[in-house]
Amino acid sequence: MSLRWHGGFVAKHHVVLKRTELRPRPKFPRTTGDADDRTMKRLLLLAPAVAVIASLAACGSSKGPARDASVPLMYVSSQRAPASIAACLKDRLPRVRASQVGSATELAVGSDSNNSYFITLTPQNAGSAIKVMRPANSPDDPPEEELRFDIARCAT
Repeated sequence: MSLRWHGGFVAKHHVVLKRTELRPRPKFPRTTGDADDRTMKRLLLLAPAVAVIASLAACGSSKGPARDASVPLMYVSSQRAPASIAACLKDRLPRVRASQVGSATELAVGSDSNNSYFITLTPQNAGSAIKVMRPANSPDDPPEEELRFDIARCAT
């Protein structure tokens, strides 16, 4: 049997009038977890945040991506002569060894067995060009910030 309601057909359903009571929710700890549990929701919401924080902490502890040793760390020009810059850098930086290659002056900075930086001073018109190279996996001795500061002081 069907009923008409606003011009359409409505199927007749038998509705159970007896209401069933909802059972109380069990307290924590549960033996069977469900996503409706407050604690589970909190854990599921916090898990991605913890993962992001952990990955950022791991990134902060490394030296960062390996740099390309064929690209200069610095390349600047100066109005000072290469000999003047070399003398200034020898006074400011520890363990500097100088050598002449043609008209260029090359400085090796760092220990004898493992140089940290190679600085090439090439004469230009009325000054010099300063190119700093850092080999891959070289030690940070002296730190890069200190080297940059000393080169800036000696180039001006």
